[in-house]
Amino acid sequence: MNLAVKVGDLQLKNPVMPASGCFSFGKEVAAFYDLSVLGAIVVKATTLEERQGNKTPRLAETAAGMLNAIGLQNPGVKRVVETELPPLRKFGIPIIVNVAGNAMEDYVQVVERLNESPDVSAIELNISCPNVKCGGIQFGTDPEMAASMVRAVKRASRTPVIVKLSPNVTSISEMALAVEEAGADAISLINTLIGMKIDIARRAPLLANRQGGLSGPAIKPIAVRMVYEVTSHVKIPVIGIGGITTGEDVVEFLLAGAQAIQVGTANFTDPFACKRIIEELQAYCEEAGVKDINTLIGAANPDAKGRFL
Repeated sequence: MNLAVKVGDLQLKNPVMPASGCFSFGKEVAAFYDLSVLGAIVVKATTLEERQGNKTPRLAETAAGMLNAIGLQNPGVKRVVETELPPLRKFGIPIIVNVAGNAMEDYVQVVERLNESPDVSAIELNISCPNVKCGGIQFGTDPEMAASMVRAVKRASRTPVIVKLSPNVTSISEMALAVEEAGADAISLINTLIGMKIDIARRAPLLANRQGGLSGPAIKPIAVRMVYEVTSHVKIPVIGIGGITTGEDVVEFLLAGAQAIQVGTANFTDPFACKRIIEELQAYCEEAGVKDINTLIGAANPDAKGRFL
């Protein structure tokens, strides 16, 4: 059975990788299992300087998901390159670094610093974080601004550039086409949806940031719809994200047209989530008689079916 997939020039042994921000830099989860079973690792968002993130409380559970307003807390690109990435080298799988910033120049400088690292396989351009005052979703809701960002980062990067899109837009296809035209090598979607929870005892927003990003099973149908829609319009690979908790969820995203997937919130409730999902995906393929997982990609989407085979 073949579980290997390609996302542009990236070769993945299977389509499962942790989503940025939900796996930190991997070392905590590496205490539970061998990370070499993953298709790739997507590490936490990295900015030019260290960030402490938003004030607490910045996490809240909901009926079918989680609200977060972490605010891109990270140690800064210098420490990421020197300390966080080298230990991941031993796992022998692609390392994708999620890049964020306040201004276009920030993104470019982070990418230039990452070029010095032999450990970076690709960049995931974060233009969709809803929890920061500057940067993030500001770039991800304007097609022209997003395209300008992609062009600037593509000129600076020595590795493929994956653009992570926000669902908080009027037309996800318009955003996808804009970044594809600007030279993006792949697209990942979706980031979180903007939400809010009220503390009825205090009669005030629960999160210190007032609003946060909703993730988890509640957003999966939205994510599947957007993957289906985007893969019907663009030619570059798409990585599906949003509420994936089982191997069958992965199959659903692949059938919609995704080349690979990322697992986010499930990692918080089950540190073995990615490993378990890979095992469930393999079991599904064995039971369904699927010899090559690539035959599933786009099989439920007539406009995407067979595009990348």
